[in-house]
Amino acid sequence: MTPPYDHPLNLMMQSILTFGSWGLTLVFLIIALRFCLKEKTPFYLLVMIAAMVAAFAEPLYDEGMDLLFYVPGIWSHFTAYDIPQPNWTHSGYAVLYGSAAMYIGRQIHLGQLTRSAIWMWAGIEFLMSCSFEMIGINGGAYEYWGPHELRVLNYPIAIGILESAQVITFAVLAAKLREHSKSSLNLLWLLLLFPCTFYLANFGAGSPLVIALHLENTTRPIVLTATILSIIAAVGLVRLVSMLLPETRATEISAHEGT
Repeated sequence: MTPPYDHPLNLMMQSILTFGSWGLTLVFLIIALRFCLKEKTPFYLLVMIAAMVAAFAEPLYDEGMDLLFYVPGIWSHFTAYDIPQPNWTHSGYAVLYGSAAMYIGRQIHLGQLTRSAIWMWAGIEFLMSCSFEMIGINGGAYEYWGPHELRVLNYPIAIGILESAQVITFAVLAAKLREHSKSSLNLLWLLLLFPCTFYLANFGAGSPLVIALHLENTTRPIVLTATILSIIAAVGLVRLVSMLLPETRATEISAHEGT
């Protein structure tokens, strides 16, 4: 299979993704700023910025997962691996990954998130990924052109599960970094943490899928098996990081101690 470089781009969908995602990004940045001022920490803005900066590494993901943004007429600011990058990747990362990580991190800081509740957020992130990507794919902005299996509306669902795992991993570790940081300067490590957790999940848990997609003379059974293995690994990763969270909410612990 070869990338569909000549596939026409839906210019209306490009406009929707560009202006829509950047508009939502502005909203979430304002919310992040309010949280920062309220709690006297740069944590929330840095979470959002970390996600946006990490979008410069999107070409690595595209190459591994066989994703191509349609080229004709694209509003692109740079190209790598022969894949032009649309300027809405940064806002897309902010909306899809940064916003969820911001809220998850806040709940962890407030002692409101337990090991079991993290699965609710994993489900929310999965639905967000499916919604965002199904709109972009079926709207004619890009496609996963490789031999993916287990697609729904042309979207490989393993991708959404891996994306969910990476957001949960980043959010939990970011909250732990905040918890153990004695200085706000230490929170600048969030800029490094995001790309590390992004590729930990997608190229770590997702390594069977990435390899199967690029095997010489790969077959559908091989890709299907690798897809299932990557899904299991992604779920296992969420289970692993959930162990860093308490089994009971802080308010419930305090009430129990009070009795």
